[in-house]
Amino acid sequence: MDKFLWVGLGGALGAILRYSISLLPMKSSFPILTFITNLIGAFIIGMVVGLFEKHYLSSQLNLFLKTGVCGGFTTFSTFSLEALSLFENGKFILAILYIFMSVGGCIIGVYIGKIVVGMRAF
Repeated sequence: MDKFLWVGLGGALGAILRYSISLLPMKSSFPILTFITNLIGAFIIGMVVGLFEKHYLSSQLNLFLKTGVCGGFTTFSTFSLEALSLFENGKFILAILYIFMSVGGCIIGVYIGKIVVGMRAF
């Protein structure tokens, strides 16, 4: 139960931070705030993983920051970490496959989801 609490608290904080960024007065035809959020999330999860690997973080703090805060802030950070790990482990084809299947599959999933509820996607 302790682990769920750490993840939940971190997730709440991550979601609040994500929403806060969405309120910034930056409007563009390019989704700049989402892009910035994903870059920040990827940077933060990289730091968390690096600190955890050096034994500077407890497992509870790791859950709070990596799974909770980063997960609530953006799941793109986790996706980026997993893709990088595949590259680092020499699994280049699997990494590229994972990237294309994830991005393409999620776009298709959003499209199908919109169709299912009766919204036109195009």
